[in-house]
Amino acid sequence: QVQLVESGGGLVQAGGSLRLSCGASGRSFSSYAMGWFRQAPGKEREFVAGISRSGGSTNYADSVKGRFTISRDNVKNTVNLQMNSLKPEDTAVYYCAAGGPLLNPRSTREYDYWGQGTQVTVSS
Repeated sequence: QVQLVESGGGLVQAGGSLRLSCGASGRSFSSYAMGWFRQAPGKEREFVAGISRSGGSTNYADSVKGRFTISRDNVKNTVNLQMNSLKPEDTAVYYCAAGGPLLNPRSTREYDYWGQGTQVTVSS
């Protein structure tokens, strides 16, 4: 199992940038695929970005493609989300998640472990 802690959220103006980080502790971080999800009030938790165990492949929600970049460092046991050109609709609590072999990497049901979340607020 792994324990995940997100950091880096905050309040920014539209067009600005933030970098979120997720630190992991536990056995064999590199054995887990990682994902970032977000949840706005009254909304379902939605997929943002995912990265394979080795970091060799990534995928993104259409809404963030070209603006966000996910990365991981399997030595430091961290996964990051660089968010550029932020929009008000990006406002949400952002969560990192870890999962074993995934049938559908974009589904919340596929992940076993979750961080506590970090708030991102983008003002107009």
